[in-house]
Amino acid sequence: MIKRSFDIVGAALGLLALSPLFALVALAVKLDSPGPVLFRQNRVGRNFRTFQIFKFRTMTANAGGIELTAGADPRVTRLGRLLRKSKIDELPQLVNVLIGDMAFVGPRPEVPSYVELFRRDYEELLKVRPGLTDPASLKYHNESVILGSSENPEAEYVTRLLPDKIRLSKEYIRCSSFSYDLVLIFETLRQLLAPRRIA
Repeated sequence: MIKRSFDIVGAALGLLALSPLFALVALAVKLDSPGPVLFRQNRVGRNFRTFQIFKFRTMTANAGGIELTAGADPRVTRLGRLLRKSKIDELPQLVNVLIGDMAFVGPRPEVPSYVELFRRDYEELLKVRPGLTDPASLKYHNESVILGSSENPEAEYVTRLLPDKIRLSKEYIRCSSFSYDLVLIFETLRQLLAPRRIA
């Protein structure tokens, strides 16, 4: 109850405070390349309920290919590289938190195809709401760079990264608490605000 109340209040205040930034980013996305401002994608949420996750669009409109981004992906727009590096593209997920699809902290939501590959594991993970951040998100904050160094990014993700992310998410669920969530939120903000080079 405390966790959900915190999510609602935090998401509402965040959306209100960040509304000027949302407007600027929306305009920039429109000017940078043709297509919608928001990217929507089906993800699997609590109790295997599918929902649409919201992000600022960072790829060319109707970009095909695999459901992962690896290295210097040519589908990513010039502005999209900046938005991804700064994680600003993830901010619209505050709407998902506000309406109850997600929480601030919880296992990151996956696309249906990857959930089906590890369905037995997700039967445990999806007892809770997926989140904006968790220990796996912190460890693999540079996931695109890691996958970019692989000859087969999707195989690397399915055989190495995703199993480890699932393991970390299970550990989070087993020792989760409101105070631990606050620690993870703080660590996420610290990581996001750390100086970095925009490639």
